[in-house]
Amino acid sequence: MRLSLLIVFVLWLYPSLQEKDFSHLREKMVKEQIERRGITDQATLSSMRKVQRHLFVSDDMVDHAYEDRPLPIGYGQTISQPYIVAFMTEIIQPGPDHHVLEIGTGSGYQAAVLSGIVKEVYSIEIIDSLGSQARNRLDKLDYKNIQVRLADGYHGWKDKAPFDAIVVTAAAEHIPPPLIAQLKENGRMIIPVGSPFMIQQLMLVEKKNGRVHTSGMMPVQFVPFKRRQ
Repeated sequence: MRLSLLIVFVLWLYPSLQEKDFSHLREKMVKEQIERRGITDQATLSSMRKVQRHLFVSDDMVDHAYEDRPLPIGYGQTISQPYIVAFMTEIIQPGPDHHVLEIGTGSGYQAAVLSGIVKEVYSIEIIDSLGSQARNRLDKLDYKNIQVRLADGYHGWKDKAPFDAIVVTAAAEHIPPPLIAQLKENGRMIIPVGSPFMIQQLMLVEKKNGRVHTSGMMPVQFVPFKRRQ
């Protein structure tokens, strides 16, 4: 009888022990992969600590969820390296009243990180199956301030514009003009620019006094920006 009770207790406790282990891995990820590389924005760090990255990868990738690298999520797409997610979040200077557009929902992880900081996240995914999976995942995890749209992100989300910030998670050969048009005055966009499957440049785009200013941030390698045919 005592053995049966012990087994029941261990089975009941196992999920919380498992999550406690993931919490430790998230804290280690933030300290070693993100803070040590110079990310200081407290809202970004806090959100990276809270979002359960292991819930945004496939079952066979769970053990690798907090490693310092991108991971495959199917359909030729990836979930970005944790540091890159943190850098792209910090660089747009997100605020609690901001409306942010994301191009390339992927697994939904970047949108989830943003949702803990800003008022609304509007995320567009061109791969229907991937976008539907992300939408279902985000709904299940109760992210109420994220809307996912299945569409060609090149055209942005005109009826929700203008945006305080735009995050693009796929490499474009040029900065899409519709995204620039949908960026607010004093808004910021972060986007990888360059040829597919090559080293690209992560570009910061700022709109000031009606003019557009671009700055190169770092070399990166993202999956290509897909378009509707």
